[in-house]
Amino acid sequence: MSIARDDDVLGGEPRIDGTRIGVRHVAARVIDRGQSPAHVGDQLDVSLAEVYESLSYYYAHIDEMRELEAENEAAFERMQETSLKPKETV
Repeated sequence: MSIARDDDVLGGEPRIDGTRIGVRHVAARVIDRGQSPAHVGDQLDVSLAEVYESLSYYYAHIDEMRELEAENEAAFERMQETSLKPKETV
């Protein structure tokens, strides 16, 4: 299997082994953006088999993937709330 997890890479999220390409990244391109698996593989410089394996992992662990997506969105919202904003002009 070419899907790996390592706490030191992508915060431990599942990824294509030997890369920093996350399973969620591949799934987002195919599912959300409608890109073909062949195009995604070409653009990310991974094999078509690795793209399909990422998609297979995504669907086999859909609850985990949704939880990771929710955690990522919550972290982004927290960051937006605490980031510096320009002063309003009067």
